[in-house]
Amino acid sequence: MLSPKFLLLCTIAGLQLLTYADGDPMIEVFKWKQMDFYNRGDGYKDLWSRLCIPDPHVSNSRPTCFGPSNSGGTRNGSFIQYNNVPQGVTHFRGRLFVTTPRRQEGIPSTLNYIDLARDGWSQSPNLRAYPNFELNQYNLSVENLVSVYRTTVDACQRLWFIDTGMLEYPNNRQQIRRPSIWVVDLATDRVLKRFEVPQSIVEIGRGLASITIDVESGKCGDAYAYIPDLVNRLLHVYSLQSDRIWSFKHNSFDFDPLSDDLNIGGQTFRWDDGIFSTTLGPYQPDGSRDVYFHPLSSTNEFVVSNRVLQQESNAARSDHGNDFRLLGSRGPSTQSTMHKYDPNTNVIFYAEVQRSGVGCWKTSKPFSTENHGSVYSNATEMIYPSDLTIDEEGTIWVMSNSMPIFVYSTLDKEKYNFRIWKQKASLAKRGTVCE
Repeated sequence: MLSPKFLLLCTIAGLQLLTYADGDPMIEVFKWKQMDFYNRGDGYKDLWSRLCIPDPHVSNSRPTCFGPSNSGGTRNGSFIQYNNVPQGVTHFRGRLFVTTPRRQEGIPSTLNYIDLARDGWSQSPNLRAYPNFELNQYNLSVENLVSVYRTTVDACQRLWFIDTGMLEYPNNRQQIRRPSIWVVDLATDRVLKRFEVPQSIVEIGRGLASITIDVESGKCGDAYAYIPDLVNRLLHVYSLQSDRIWSFKHNSFDFDPLSDDLNIGGQTFRWDDGIFSTTLGPYQPDGSRDVYFHPLSSTNEFVVSNRVLQQESNAARSDHGNDFRLLGSRGPSTQSTMHKYDPNTNVIFYAEVQRSGVGCWKTSKPFSTENHGSVYSNATEMIYPSDLTIDEEGTIWVMSNSMPIFVYSTLDKEKYNFRIWKQKASLAKRGTVCE
């Protein structure tokens, strides 16, 4: 007969196995039923009815007026709390950057931050406009922010993002600005660069939802930005040094028709989103780096060398040979929004929307289903992880925003709909095949 002490030890061991079977779980940092802001724009009520802006690219053009007749907005552009759905999260030295794209009217500021020292104590902190409220008012200037989905911080302590230039109001989408690439110095909060994407590259900015920066800390002027275009199924490359942008087209950027049926948060739907996320792998002996990428509506992962992408002449080739290569499938139901490589652990972490969690793959292992692990999964709380970033300290940050419920049903305003999570990458991989 087994002793009670032995049974107790077995029980404890079993609980420990359960605890670490899916890695160390993500820690919930903040959660909101509805988003709120320190500045809702109450002092700007008269701007919507009086502001008309001419097109700066067309001489003697008739002004475009942003008001109730053509914007779909209210006369005073008032704050509509329900319409504010956070999308992206990036951490840098005590500031957590949170984006709220203008997919509906009533968004006071599209680029925001949480000051962790001042507001980190709150379970549901208000957002502060970044770098200030005025720059987030697109109706004040033709060079102000319209709509931002995700941000990233490069090795030179600069914040990069794409402004889509589009108001994505349902049944009334308007491209009111050219899409633009922004670079902000995080030491001074000063805008260093605003590059307008030419119409010859993209007609609209709706598919420009993320950006990855390839740069070494000592060579800040020689940066490249990789910008997936999920609508046109293109990969755009921007060179900061030459101030030029070019585009690659390849069938690996397309969605997989066998993986476009999704069931998330109780909502069943079909999306055909193409290439969605890029991330940079480790440096190779020759100084190059692999660029990993995937469409959202797919379980496949692909790779291309950054040496290929950084040559503008390569984009004009009709045959790319073996430049873009299939690594393989992550496995069933592993459709992912964003993914990020962590140089300290050599692991790529994925935000997996159907599994409502975070997955992983150690890049030193073969790319196969059995080498992909589950870090965390929670179908009731991590509904649609829309963004995943890793900061300079090796901490993973994840935003989950219940987007399918917002789009296809109605959010319950009495429940927590939006959450931000974090975990050290070194702990997240523990107990998984990514160890």
